[in-house]
Amino acid sequence: MTTAPPAAAARPHRVLTRLLTALVLALGALLVPFAPAAPAAESLLSQGKTVTASSTENGVAFPASAAVDGNAGTRWSSAFGDPQWLQVDLGATATVSRVVLQWEAAYATGFKLQTSADGSTWTDVHTTASGTGGTQNLTVNGTGRYVRMYGTARATQYGYSLWEFQVYGTPGGGTGGGDVQLSYNRPAVASSSQNDGGCGNCTPSKAVDQDPATRWATSAWSDPGWIYVDLGATATVHKVVLQWDPAYATAYKLQVSGDAVNWTDIYSTTTGKGFKETVSNLNGTGRYVRMYGTARVGQYGYSLWEFQVFGTGGSPVTPPPLPPNPTFPAGRLVFGDEFNGSNGTAPDAGKWTTDPGAGVNNELEYYTTGNKNLYQDGTGNLVIEARKEVTPGSACPRDPLSGSTVCQYTSGRINTSGHFDFTYGHAEARIKVTGTQGLWPAFWMLGSDFKTGTPWPYSGEIDVMEHVGKVADSVYSTLHAPAYNGAGGYGSPYTLAGTDFANAFHTYAVDWDSAHMTFYVDGNAFFTVDRTALEATRGPWVYDHPFYLILNNAVGGDWPGAPDATTVLPQKMLVDYVRVYQ
Repeated sequence: MTTAPPAAAARPHRVLTRLLTALVLALGALLVPFAPAAPAAESLLSQGKTVTASSTENGVAFPASAAVDGNAGTRWSSAFGDPQWLQVDLGATATVSRVVLQWEAAYATGFKLQTSADGSTWTDVHTTASGTGGTQNLTVNGTGRYVRMYGTARATQYGYSLWEFQVYGTPGGGTGGGDVQLSYNRPAVASSSQNDGGCGNCTPSKAVDQDPATRWATSAWSDPGWIYVDLGATATVHKVVLQWDPAYATAYKLQVSGDAVNWTDIYSTTTGKGFKETVSNLNGTGRYVRMYGTARVGQYGYSLWEFQVFGTGGSPVTPPPLPPNPTFPAGRLVFGDEFNGSNGTAPDAGKWTTDPGAGVNNELEYYTTGNKNLYQDGTGNLVIEARKEVTPGSACPRDPLSGSTVCQYTSGRINTSGHFDFTYGHAEARIKVTGTQGLWPAFWMLGSDFKTGTPWPYSGEIDVMEHVGKVADSVYSTLHAPAYNGAGGYGSPYTLAGTDFANAFHTYAVDWDSAHMTFYVDGNAFFTVDRTALEATRGPWVYDHPFYLILNNAVGGDWPGAPDATTVLPQKMLVDYVRVYQ
């Protein structure tokens, strides 16, 4: 038989246990305030959010929205070309910690993951040239409202295709997440500025006005040259964006100051590349920020289209927001003309204005008023007719056939200025072009500020379609801006070898938003302009403002050349319809 211990014998052990427990709890209470906070749990930020893409293979079957719908059985698929991209708007600034790409068989071997605060200036957070397809779960570290997959090399002859594009992270920006543009419309001072025929009114303020078609330039073509911006109060600077004119710095410093007298370097380079340079991961404090150039690329001075400073603090002026981006395929018809008027009648005066007078670009026609050269044919077409016909009292470049400087040809030109001006969307027209030597039919857009005094090419020009008779099997889409225009415009031909575009109707279109333009012929995407790539290689993007539509059928000019003995006139350009969707 076992005898239980006396009750009193157990008490000392219970007391000791209670004392030890109390001590542990007390120590725990002391330690808790010093324990590190648990990291915020990441969440899926992208599902169901607004998404845009450079293009779609088929906007109905494979829309951009399918990549963020949470359905692994639907997908986005791009046009068959490089580069292509898919971009999601998270709705607010977030810290991005992970991106999951669920690829279809058409995957990227080369791509970047990028973040942006504004949908136009991008920071790489992941880059690879050896993508494997399948499901890629990628850890990243970035901050922004927008996240983009930017494809640079395809694994197949097809495009890029994603079942799902998932962005994970935490709302809010964390460190640096409150960064805003601090320099917009703040006072700017420079070592010198130019105001002459080469660069009129190119003052320091033009570098901080967020107008990519205006610039600051030094009048002194010597070193050093500098520009600084007064942020209005002390700020912490994290990023500077420099959009250079061809007169750029190969060597420069970025500096901060509290008094605009004593400067501290926060960045220095001797290998400046020009175009658009985004200098990130800065950490400088001051009221003033300066670009201090010490070596020029050529004989001229220093010139910046834009000098943008991002960070926290200061006394920022909020820039005007961009118009909302459409989602492609854009489905709401906002402008249309089917040209269903009776034979011989003018186009709808509520939609179109006749644009008379002699042409530009050394063209030889005189654009007339009335219905002689521009009329509806009663079968659903607009006719723009080029004729061999003298306009007395007019003045044109010398016509090689006649030797005369009186305009020897007539034609028509109309535009929607004041009737319909728009920013972003899908514009298309079905056209049968003219096709003889010396003819130059076009469907294009011009920046609406051209009508209020902004000269070409500062207004910007978007050529959806141009055709020259001497190249029968090709049409062209081209952009023109201050840094790339005329023969140096940024564009591409679309060629159907051995054919003649003048033999049939074709549909010409463009998708246009704040980050890209994609041009189409008969639904085939053949040329995509990516804003980031354009700014990094050619010059500023000047297409974030209203434009109006133009139709014309030019005769002669620098590109097509003049009519010759083989030219057959009259020639009729036929327009079945013009439509714009947003």
